[in-house]
Amino acid sequence: MSKKCYEFSAKTIEEAISMGLEELGVAISDVTVDIIQEGSKGLFGLFGSRLAKVKLTLNNDEEDAALAMEIVNQVMHEEEKKEVPAEKKSVEKKEKKPAAEKKPAAEKKPAAEKKAPAEKKPQQEKKAEKKPAEKKEKKPAAEKKPVEPKEIVPAEQADRATAAGKAQEFLQELTKLMGVNVSVAVATDEEGNVKVNMEGDTLGILIGRRGETLDALQYLTSLQVNKGQNDYTRVTLDTENYRAKREEALVRLANRMANRAQKTGRKVAMEPMNPYERRILHSALQNNPNVSTHSEGEEPNRHVVITLK
Repeated sequence: MSKKCYEFSAKTIEEAISMGLEELGVAISDVTVDIIQEGSKGLFGLFGSRLAKVKLTLNNDEEDAALAMEIVNQVMHEEEKKEVPAEKKSVEKKEKKPAAEKKPAAEKKPAAEKKAPAEKKPQQEKKAEKKPAEKKEKKPAAEKKPVEPKEIVPAEQADRATAAGKAQEFLQELTKLMGVNVSVAVATDEEGNVKVNMEGDTLGILIGRRGETLDALQYLTSLQVNKGQNDYTRVTLDTENYRAKREEALVRLANRMANRAQKTGRKVAMEPMNPYERRILHSALQNNPNVSTHSEGEEPNRHVVITLK
């Protein structure tokens, strides 16, 4: 089975590699890098300039796909487990009730009634009567919450022969297997890249911790769309505008950490992030005159470090 190769161009070798990793949604350890052409500024930066060009070869498509499917399968198992505890709890409640009925067998209460004053008991009974009345009023309010099902309107079906159609059909089938009812809408931009947006009730499940599940679904969809194709089509998967919100949060974080580096005079090491999120941090601070950024470590612990210029 031949490995897939993709070429990327930019002003420098580093920028071309970073662009390729972002486009493919992989880490540097997942590809083999071949330098096709060094970049050149040309005469006075005007004449004879040329872009740097690199070739990225994906190393382990099958292994990465297996890891992505493992994340998706984990979501499936979690959804199946949610129904089992509910049944067990109802059985446990039924078993506990007969055990509680055996308690009236104790007949020591009449002896205690002779010693205790008769006036205190009615006061305790009144207090006990007030408590259940308050609880009964709160129950109906809690029962109204689950009655908010969203009507999921199916998205317009794209041509299955197109990249967008392949992405849509693949995700529709995969989300059904996951037990998630969503609408999958697709669009293609001017450059031929596919944009996918999902709408439904349980979208938090599809996002996962820090977008882990969403990234896995995006990677699997990208593999499906680009299978057997010579030209690479970028697939971006989003739901509830998560990508944009996450990017805004990362930009704010980058600026805050840059300010900390300037105030303390020390470098700041960020937490480990995937290549896509690291790219956002680099871009957010690339025009900052006081700090610079670079990545350190190996996947999955590779992280961005902010240092003073």
